[in-house]
Amino acid sequence: MDSDPSQIPVEPIPFEQGLTHFAQSLRGRAKIVAIGSSSTVGHGNIKPYPERLLSFLQAGYPNARITMVNQGIGGQEAPLEFQRFDTDVIAEKPDLVIWQVGTNAIWQSPNSNPPPPSFDETTGAIRNGLVKLRDETQADVILMDLQYVPAVLTPSKKAKAIAMVEAISELARNARVNVFRRFAFMKGLYEVEQVSFDRMVESADEHRLHDSDWATHRVAWAMKLAIVGGVDKARSLVAAPSLPSQAS
Repeated sequence: MDSDPSQIPVEPIPFEQGLTHFAQSLRGRAKIVAIGSSSTVGHGNIKPYPERLLSFLQAGYPNARITMVNQGIGGQEAPLEFQRFDTDVIAEKPDLVIWQVGTNAIWQSPNSNPPPPSFDETTGAIRNGLVKLRDETQADVILMDLQYVPAVLTPSKKAKAIAMVEAISELARNARVNVFRRFAFMKGLYEVEQVSFDRMVESADEHRLHDSDWATHRVAWAMKLAIVGGVDKARSLVAAPSLPSQAS
């Protein structure tokens, strides 16, 4: 699903599911675990999105005690991240899990040592991970898809990148979890706000893969907007009075 924003600044596509458990946890202590690769742990001297997101959420929910555990490891993809779930995610007893996936399976060269996981290995690990999170935690789950940057938009990679974005969306829909549609959001920045890739990509990154400080800030703010929308959706469902049944 591509972003089709009708206004500037571009805003994220809203979550389909309410963040029910996270909304409840905001009454007291709320723990977020972010797992993923370099977009999560950070690259270079750029402050990564989880730390920015935490600050935004703490400001938005000042009465809640929100913490963030950053479990990103640069270069990893869903199969290796899934292997870390017991120690790095489940053991933390999170209220919200943000799992950033899909980029390295598309971007990394097959000649890398070790080679990246295949498309099917990656989607299979995402599927298994979502089942494990459902069965072993009460946490709400957000998948974060790929960044819209030159490294994944080359002629040899673009079709695979779009297919991965679509696969992540389908996996999330089947598992009834949310997707933060980073690919669509950043595409909106590029096409609607007409922000150049030179501004969106870290200037020192020869691969043209990693988000700049500016883009990381925008992505983190967009994630905050999407999470607030998910919390509001969950609260509105709880507050809505039940409709009286009608006699047949």
